[in-house]
Amino acid sequence: MSKNAVIFGATSGIGKELAKLLVNDGYTVVITGRRTQKLKEIKDTSPEKYITIEHDVTDLDSSDQVFQQLREQFSQIDLIVYSSGMAEPNYDLEWKKELPSLETNVLGAVKIYGLAYNLFRAQGYGHLVGISSVAGIRGNRHVPAYFASKAFQNNYLESLWMKAQRSKAKIYVTDIAPGFVDTKMALGDTFGMASLEKATQQIYKAIQKKKKKAYITKRWRGIAFIMRMLPAWWIIRFA
Repeated sequence: MSKNAVIFGATSGIGKELAKLLVNDGYTVVITGRRTQKLKEIKDTSPEKYITIEHDVTDLDSSDQVFQQLREQFSQIDLIVYSSGMAEPNYDLEWKKELPSLETNVLGAVKIYGLAYNLFRAQGYGHLVGISSVAGIRGNRHVPAYFASKAFQNNYLESLWMKAQRSKAKIYVTDIAPGFVDTKMALGDTFGMASLEKATQQIYKAIQKKKKKAYITKRWRGIAFIMRMLPAWWIIRFA
């Protein structure tokens, strides 16, 4: 039986590349995003394997409609990935710059996570994947909303993982925490930049293994440990 996956935020970057890997592995993939033309371009590469839904994750009511559509169209959904993300430097703490990150990385994410978890609980199984970031480990004076929102995702996904461990349904929850990946989301001066292809390959392997948490690329696991141990005064100098 063909497996079905849904990727929220699939018009570019990790979401787009992950969709390709899933299709190559035999999945039928629902791809969502705000840019209709980008969705069409992806679908045209394999029309029988892609289904497109124009959707803005910050429109919370429309997320309910998307999940209703999914329930009507598919007998089962095996995998749901939240790959939408927003980041913008905000040196002067302008609210108009903070809000989009909060709407996408917190409110939009929680809405999708909750709908996905409840869908899996109803059908008895499923795998929820959130693309968070190593940015969630510590704060950052230049991009506070983004770093804080990723910390929120880290904790929320772990909470759902805990919930799944006590559930009778066979639900898996994976938190993917990338470091610097060569996408438009990369901010400022970066080190250890991974190619999009390499990062996505490692993400897919983590998904296949149903890991609780995976740092991408693997070197970031050690870096993350060190970052947690560093004193705040050191972080202030370099973050």
